[in-house]
Amino acid sequence: MKTLLTMQSLPLLLLLLQPLPLQVLMRRRFPDMPDDEGTEEFEEFVDELFSTGPTKPPTKKIFQNHVIIPTILPFYTTEYHCSWDLKIRHVHDRFSCRKEHFFLLVSYEELQKTCSTKFVECRNGVRRCHKTERIIEGVHCKLTSGIKMPECTYEGFPKTGYALITCRWQDDIGEIIPEHVNDILEIPGKH
Repeated sequence: MKTLLTMQSLPLLLLLLQPLPLQVLMRRRFPDMPDDEGTEEFEEFVDELFSTGPTKPPTKKIFQNHVIIPTILPFYTTEYHCSWDLKIRHVHDRFSCRKEHFFLLVSYEELQKTCSTKFVECRNGVRRCHKTERIIEGVHCKLTSGIKMPECTYEGFPKTGYALITCRWQDDIGEIIPEHVNDILEIPGKH
């Protein structure tokens, strides 16, 4: 009588030789790491990266990470390193370089309050933006070379003025949140 092991030895051997999942390999290298540390966030990142449909709209957490410069850090607009910061914060469109990006030195709460102001014209002329109530500092990062990450190189231009932002509703937290910085309207003489 033949057993499964003798009849199907090659498929069984191949099943046993499958590579270990990433979580098992990471636990071997970092034994103190909790089991679910960042797993869901990493899986969402990979799904978004390799999906073929439209990109998911930014969440409150992503917007804060991509746009807000923490007020506890020293801010030197003339020395702000756009290229480095965009890489560290993973600001890209499926690893394609963004043509431009804005960083703002303002609290998230202040930008969220801006979402309840009346609509003003965006840079493209569409009346969909909201303007901050006070003048803020920021950096306009413009792509100078590169097409795909990490070869993207940016030049930073300090700007002082009113930020134009777009907002949207985020269902899971039940709040209207800033979505995108459209521009910083510079005030003459405020550089």
